[in-house]
Amino acid sequence: MPIARALMSVSDKTGIVAFARFLSGLHIEIISTGGTAKLLQDEGLKVRTIESFTGHPEIMDGRIKTLHPRVHGGLLAVRDNPGHIQQMAAHNILPIDLVAVNLYPFKQTIAKPGVTIEEAIENIDIGGPTMIRSSAKNHAYVTVVVDPADYTLVEEEMKKDGDVSLETRKRLAVKAFCHTADYDTAISGYLANVYGV
Repeated sequence: MPIARALMSVSDKTGIVAFARFLSGLHIEIISTGGTAKLLQDEGLKVRTIESFTGHPEIMDGRIKTLHPRVHGGLLAVRDNPGHIQQMAAHNILPIDLVAVNLYPFKQTIAKPGVTIEEAIENIDIGGPTMIRSSAKNHAYVTVVVDPADYTLVEEEMKKDGDVSLETRKRLAVKAFCHTADYDTAISGYLANVYGV
């Protein structure tokens, strides 16, 4: 699947600038959120903010920014389904071909001495896991990268073949679902302990 558009939203920014620079060098449009967008822009990269992509501002202290049909329609559309393509055109939805997302640092937050339940809850990522799951579900068409260690793998395949193989997309999708499962397990375990349930 040729990659024309990538969405980047990471808490762990290891390697993200170099990865974005690589994608930009291939004329891939980069969409990004908040701190990731600012970092990439500060590094001189051309970035489309999520607000300009969705046509809607971030609201509720950043709790809602990527939960939008233009994001999830772009991730979940079945690219060879004429009905999906027609609906994308009708609703001004552009395909998103690659997602580099990792999540709010929940485990690191709850490991801090004296952390409050309010602080922990604010570090429960909602948009990130949703984008990861949408991308992983639609791995037939979308490449999802949750681990910065995999940026090199994606780059190498794109240099060699101009795209990311289905086999690699499958492996990355499995890794993505493991990532969100581990994240939810940490949250449920913490809340069960705090609430005594």
